[in-house]
This record gives sequence, structure tokens and C-alpha cells, in this order.
Amino acid sequence: MNKLKHSIQFIIKFRIVIIVMFTVLMALAGHQTLNKLSVDNSLSIWFLEDDPSYKAYIEFQEKFGSDEIFIAMLPVKNAIGENDVNALKQLHQDIETLPYVKTTFSLAKAKYPIYANDKIIFDDLYNPKRSEKGLKSLFSKLPNIASQLVTKDYKHQFFYIQMKPTPTIEEKRQDIAVEIRTIIDKSYSNYYLTGPPVLNEAYSKGIYKESLTFGILTVLVITILLLFLLPSKRYLLIALLSVAVPISLLFGIITSFGFALNMISMLIPTILMVYSVSDAVHIINIYHKEGIANTSLSKVNLITIAIRRSLTPCFYTTVTTFVGYFALYISPLPAFKNMGVFTCIGLVLSFILVYVITIIGFSFMSLNFKSSKPILKLHFISQTKFIEWLNTFTSAYKTSLITVFTLVLLFGLYSIFQVDIDTNSRDLLAEGEAKNDLRTVEVELGGSNRLQLNVSTNNGTAILNKEALEKLEVFHNKLQENPLISSPVSVVTIKSFLEKRSPVLFPSNISEGKLKNTLAEVDVAENSFFKLFSEDLSSAGFTLTLMEMRTSELEQVLHDIKTAFEDTFDTNLFNLKINGFAVVFSQLNNFILETQFKSFFAAFFVAFLCLWFFIKSLRTTILVLIPNILPLAILAIFMNVLHIPLDVTTAMITPIMLGIAMDDTIHLVHKYRKRKGEHGTPEERMDNAMHYTGGALLSTTIALVGGFLIIASSSTPSVRDFGALCAITVGIALITDIFYLPALLKRFDK
Repeated sequence: MNKLKHSIQFIIKFRIVIIVMFTVLMALAGHQTLNKLSVDNSLSIWFLEDDPSYKAYIEFQEKFGSDEIFIAMLPVKNAIGENDVNALKQLHQDIETLPYVKTTFSLAKAKYPIYANDKIIFDDLYNPKRSEKGLKSLFSKLPNIASQLVTKDYKHQFFYIQMKPTPTIEEKRQDIAVEIRTIIDKSYSNYYLTGPPVLNEAYSKGIYKESLTFGILTVLVITILLLFLLPSKRYLLIALLSVAVPISLLFGIITSFGFALNMISMLIPTILMVYSVSDAVHIINIYHKEGIANTSLSKVNLITIAIRRSLTPCFYTTVTTFVGYFALYISPLPAFKNMGVFTCIGLVLSFILVYVITIIGFSFMSLNFKSSKPILKLHFISQTKFIEWLNTFTSAYKTSLITVFTLVLLFGLYSIFQVDIDTNSRDLLAEGEAKNDLRTVEVELGGSNRLQLNVSTNNGTAILNKEALEKLEVFHNKLQENPLISSPVSVVTIKSFLEKRSPVLFPSNISEGKLKNTLAEVDVAENSFFKLFSEDLSSAGFTLTLMEMRTSELEQVLHDIKTAFEDTFDTNLFNLKINGFAVVFSQLNNFILETQFKSFFAAFFVAFLCLWFFIKSLRTTILVLIPNILPLAILAIFMNVLHIPLDVTTAMITPIMLGIAMDDTIHLVHKYRKRKGEHGTPEERMDNAMHYTGGALLSTTIALVGGFLIIASSSTPSVRDFGALCAITVGIALITDIFYLPALLKRFDK
């Protein structure tokens, strides 16, 4: 007690110096944030560099070219008109001068094979000397390629821009889309631009915009709530500074070390603001209650009592919340690791600074505690009467409450195993130009993502023999029939075209040598956008087009491809490799599941130990822990009813919510335990604890729900779901703390 009092006196003595120091640090942090805050939504934050699937993806890009491709759908008068094709040629020249572009492809560069004099040569698919009818006839014989060059009504042309491998363009990613749009704008208007790089740019812009919006809205909402929740308007500035200072310093630290925001870490400001204000409200309410009860105490002694009585519960709530976020660090996804570390740093800053700020704030105040009132008040609601009714209700119906809540808990535990694990890539993108362009292009093109398959011989021999070619044709046809796959292009596409144009080219008695020599010529540099063979001819390539889809659908596509391959080829003789970002993205479900299990059980175990150490009784610890599992169980029920899956944002919800759910419990149990040394039944001790802390519990829950509802206003569906689920869970946590927990302790804690 004396040490605490001396520390408080020290802070008060040097309060002006501390205020100046905070002002300077906040100014420096603000300068750093404004100048260096950036957004990073690159692949490196979602997948570990040593992950096998990510390594294979980068190797694939080096060998076959990046599948990070811009797709422009350009409006024209006539897609096969000479002037419009000449405009495409000029666009090729302008775009290919950019240092991060590997190649471009369109009707102006497309080639088709011609067989003449026992030799295959390639000619331009578009020839201005050919009639329009002749061009359309030629296109009809190459439907899988032609459909990727022009729309069916010939009112739009497609233009593809292939980036260099992902690692070489990451640092320039923010500028790439802007430069490409600038060049296209010179010749076209009202065009559609999509593809993975465009979507990535849209994610980044959306994240930055919503981070600022969330921050401003959170400050406004918290300010309005504080007008109702604080016992006097004199406390408002203290509470707001308790929010602003830690957030400012945290972002100064983040930007100083070169870290950037992403879809996950953009939520940090809102989450930390409501945490900070929750601690501030608890401390202020305790200080005010003690001020009413101890009118004769000096200012320093009153502050000391308030700090001492709030320190233990606030410390443990910070620890349990810290554990919930730090558990994210064991996730395999770097984005979650960063979220966990940054938030933990912010929690520590908030815990320390909220006490320093409140001590300094209290030291400046002269307040008549008994006569002070909140700035705004709902006259038709009496907090005291509500708590009295609550105490009576939980005493009279404790057995019924325990039965009902326990049944809900059991059903919720069952529901946990029914929650889907699925990430819809479209739900990561807010409504806007990028999403509209994506929809429009995918309707016309059948997709916007590429998937590369390579079928190779296990012994390294050339794959162009009769038996292998027959199997490649069967495999190609199975891919063609899959409703989730569009426009597969392979050597079979070219062979089918050549057979229609030159029926004598592939007679039944053709020698394997002639077959090999003929087809080997169809994979040339001019047609490099579709890789048909490896250099040694030991593997054949299939280029597939996929739509933006759920990871569950993507897993189904990959499963169908593998099944089709195994049904067609002898796996002892042939091997299949599936390459592209789609393969990496499909691993998200496994990462999410791993994140859930590891982070939740780590958080649960450490939280249990903290509670046990705090309560000192195993029996009471178990009784206290049960109500904190119930909100997560009800969360699972809501996710099932609302058909909300675990995805890249909601994957972190259970460890976070476990930490939040325990906060109010700890404050209530702390006061309940303090009363345990006094005479009285569990009912009396709990009723007294509820009278002392009930107001603060309601206040902090309202603040938390308000903060998460701001996140629920996001225009990004996945982030919106996260905010709504968190708000629901926080509300349920309060209900269990004021009904289920008191009933359990009154009934079983002897």
C-alpha cells in the first residue's frame, strides 16, 4: 500500500513533465503514422515463405510465368475490326515497356497453327485481309481460345497483362494498377479491369479507407456512450485520453518498424479503443464510488484506494485478453501472427498508460462526488432497481437458470462441430468498381483466375506418343465437362483444331515419331501465354480458367481434377502437378482450422491457469469458467443459423472472445472473493458484488458492443460478419455473467 502510494505521489509530482513527454511522443507518433502508414495485403502475409505449397507456387511462376494477370475488357465498335485491332497493338507496345510486366496477350498477338509441306507454322489469328465471316468461322474452330479474346457479341476485346513472378513485384504492387490504368485511359473509357492484382489493390484501398472511418466512428461512439456511462462530465477528458494516447503510441511503434496494416490488423484501433475505455470506466467508477464512501480521505489516499481496488481485476482482465490475442501468434498465417503481437503490445501500453493518465487526471480534479451526475441520462431506466431485480431473480430461480443455460451450452458445443470452414474470396472485397468489374468480366469470360496443370511421365520420356495423347484427350474432355472450370487450353485444343483443318494430318496409322515431331512444333514463343509443353517434352500443360470462388468449391475443383487424372492415367507411369495461386488459396481452410485449434486451446489453458491462480479454488474456478464457454457455444449456434463460416477474419474470433468474455467475470468475481472473508452466504456476497460492479459491467459491455458494431458496418462482408459476431458474443457474455454465473455460485459455491 505504501509503495503504491509513493508511486502515485511520484506521478503527481512530475505530472507536468509526464504530460509534456506524452505530448511530444504523440506528436512524433502522429508524424510517423501520417507519413509511413501503409497497407500490405500481399501473399507473404497470408502464407509462410517455407510453406511447401507457397514454395511450389513461386517455383511455378519462375518456370511457367506468373498467374497474377490483369484482365482488361475493352469496349470497341467491332472486336475484329482493323482499327480496333491496331489500337490493341499500340496498347501492347505501351504496356510492355513497364518494368514489372512479363508479357501481354490479346487478339492482336494470338497465333494459330497451319500445317503445310509436312510442317507446322504459326500465323496471326487476326488477318485484316480475311473477311469478317472467315474470321468468325476460324474462331468457331478454336472456341476455348477465341472466347478468351473477344466477347460473343464482338463488342469487347480482352487484353491480358502478365506480371513478373510475385516476389519481384511485391514492393511496387501499390503503383502497378495505377500506372496500368493511366496507360489504358489514354485510349479507352468505360472499360473493365480485373484480375488478382486489381483485387489486391482494391483490398488495400478498402483497408486504408475503413481503418480511418472505423477510427473516427469509434471516437464519436465512445464519446457519446461516455456521456451516459461516466458519473460526471469531468471524467470525459480522462477517459478519451486513456483511449487516444496508447493508440497513437502503438501506431508510431508499428510504422517506425516498417510494418503495414492488412485486412486483419486494420481492426486493431477499434478493438484497442474499446478495451482502453473499458478499463478507464472501471477505474473511474471505482474512484467515484470510493469518493462517495470516503469523504474524509485526502486526494492521494483516495486515488491510492481506487487504484488498489481496480488494479488486480484490471490486471487479470488484461492478462486473459492478452492471452487471447497472443494465442494468434501460434497461427501458421503471418497476418494473424502480426495481429496478435501488435494487439498485445497495445494492450500492455493501454494497461500501463490508463493508470498514469487517470492518476494525473484525478489529481487535477476537485469534485463533489455526491452531487455529480452524468451529462446524459435515461430517466426511464434505473440501474439500481435493475440490479436489485437481477439479484432477486438469480436467487429465486437459480436452479431453473442453471438448467436452461446448461442445455443451451450443450447444444452450442454440438453446434461447434457443425460450423463450416470456408473463405469466399468475393467476401473479402467490398462493393464497388473492382467488384462490379470482376462480376462483369467473369460473366463474359467464365473466370478471372488461371490454374496450370502439368501431366508428365515419371521416367522423363516424351509424353507425345499415341497412348499418352489418347489419355490426354480423355483428360481434357473431363476437364471441359466440369462446371467449375472454363476454357481449358492444351495440346488437345490445337490437335483438335488441326484435325478439323487438315484431316490427313493425324491418320490412324501415323507413326509415333511423326506424331511427336508434328505436335512438338505447336508450343512456340509466339504462343507462350498458353504453355503447352515443358522444354524436354516430358510434360503437357493445361491452362484452366476459374472464377473467384469459395475455398470449399476450390477444394472440390482440385479434387475433381485429381480424380479425373487418376481415372485416366496409370499413376505409376504418369504424374500430375497442379500449380497456381488457387492451390495456395485452397490451403486456407487447413490454416484456419489449425489457427482455431491451436489458438483457442492455448488461450483456454492459460486463461484457466490465470483464473485458478486468481481465485485460489479449483471448484470455484470451474464454476466461473463454465459461463465463459457459453458465449462461444452460442456464437457457434449463431454461425450455423446465419450460415456464417469460419474464414480468414472470423478464424480469430474464439480466442479473442474467450479473453473478452472473462473480463467482466473477473471484475465480478474479484469483488465476490473480497466479500468471502466477511460473514454472509454466497447469495449475499454475490448480491453485494453485483451492486458494486454491476454498473461498470453494463457500461463496459455497451462500449464493447458499440465498438464491434462499428466494425459490423464494414462494406467488406467478411469483416462485417466478424464485427457482428463479436458484438453478439460480447452481449451474450454479459448475460451469462449476470444470470448464469451468479446462479452457479449461489447454488454450488459453498
